[in-house]
Amino acid sequence: MATSNQTRNQHLLGRAGFGIDYHMLHRLDDIAPHKLYKKLEKASAATPQVLDTVSPFVRQALNSEEEDGETPTMDADARKAYRAEQRRQINKQSNTDIRQLSLAWMKEMAESEAQLREKMALFWHGHFASRVNNSLYQQQLLQVIRENALGRFGDLLRGVSKSASMLSFLNNQQNRKKKPNENFAREVMELFTMGRGHYSEHDIKEAARAFTGWGFERNGAFVFREKVHDDGVKTILGQRGNFDGDAVLDIILQQKQTAQFLCTKLYRYFVNEKADEQQVAWLADRFYKSDYHIGELLHDIFTSEWFYEERHIGARIKSPVEYLAGIRRVLPMTLHNEEVMVLLQRLLGQWLFNPPNVAGWPGGTAWIDSSSLMLRLRIPGLIRSDEPIKLKPKGNDDVQMGQKELLPAGKGKARKPGSSYQIVAQIDWPALEKELNKSGQEALYDKLEAFLLQTPAGSADKEAVMKLVDISSEERYLQTLVITFMSTPEYQLC
Repeated sequence: MATSNQTRNQHLLGRAGFGIDYHMLHRLDDIAPHKLYKKLEKASAATPQVLDTVSPFVRQALNSEEEDGETPTMDADARKAYRAEQRRQINKQSNTDIRQLSLAWMKEMAESEAQLREKMALFWHGHFASRVNNSLYQQQLLQVIRENALGRFGDLLRGVSKSASMLSFLNNQQNRKKKPNENFAREVMELFTMGRGHYSEHDIKEAARAFTGWGFERNGAFVFREKVHDDGVKTILGQRGNFDGDAVLDIILQQKQTAQFLCTKLYRYFVNEKADEQQVAWLADRFYKSDYHIGELLHDIFTSEWFYEERHIGARIKSPVEYLAGIRRVLPMTLHNEEVMVLLQRLLGQWLFNPPNVAGWPGGTAWIDSSSLMLRLRIPGLIRSDEPIKLKPKGNDDVQMGQKELLPAGKGKARKPGSSYQIVAQIDWPALEKELNKSGQEALYDKLEAFLLQTPAGSADKEAVMKLVDISSEERYLQTLVITFMSTPEYQLC
């Protein structure tokens, strides 16, 4: 049976963005998917404004050539102690700045019309994973990603590779002539471009020599330090010459394996974890011939008939950020304590700007374990009620789990160690009801099931759902039915 426009459009919006906006609920069956995708492309065409959360203290400290406050009269020990203290202060303030950057970006994902750009930027954020406790460097890298998310991959690769965040994270500041550090060169080939097994250890060693001298100033600006660059002849991927870092990236982009690796990963992210080799090969060939134009690649994916096949619909587990942003799009909601989003990111396993390692988040079934699934099922109810969150993220947390500015459960009570926290939100239920149009209870059940779940009709256990629904009034019926559907395992899929 052919899928409806509504189902196809919801599938498109869940993959090319962060799900349906409640304003679109009554219009999803009226527009063809290819026309909706054109709207997504148009809305994402403009250059994004910088999400600026870097504090004046950090910006000023990193834009001065010397440590602010140093004096010529300081002896060596005093200067060393002063610099250590300023680094500590920068790190402390950067923690706060990066949390605010995470919140600003999540708000953009939930509310911006540039859904395609922000969704693609989230993909690249995991692909080019970097974890450095410097808010200026993280903000600069995010802007490089957002500006180039839909452009040419070569420009994106070069911008990321020359960012202070990535050069710092992968230790290329320590990559010098006669003492090469291979970390940066290895990850560029293994994780960013060709994938493991398509280069040799000799290629890594030679590429590391080519990247010597690549570094950055305190303010994050890229700098090439010629004095520490190895200008000797190198042999990389079968080519021989006096290569520098830019030449290495050019050589890598010449390899068709780079297009194959990227398209396989993008297919698994946007279409299905089980990659179709024939479809990936077709995408890779076109991607390579387009000079790695990301926007054209996405157009090929989202306008292909096979993208809308039933086997792909509802086949992906939403990442925590996709899940949280999607809830904020489908519910007309005002969140009074945005900071709670940092805690939820940590609890669910996708803390923006804090990937687990250089490979980023594994995704897929790794998003779900017994504890994270139970929390996911509770979050819609937590948004609607005053019930507190009493969980703690796993592992060490030097920023108090992002909870410093959260509101503690219990009005008027001082926050104590181990306190629980609430999601303080206000949902405009009349606005949602208006978009749904008034329907009888049975019709409303079917309508909401179709809107909120990307699984086949009837996949949710209706008897179990209705046991949790309050039918005492039309208002309570709508509210409890929406929250119950969003609290099902099926809602975790897109």
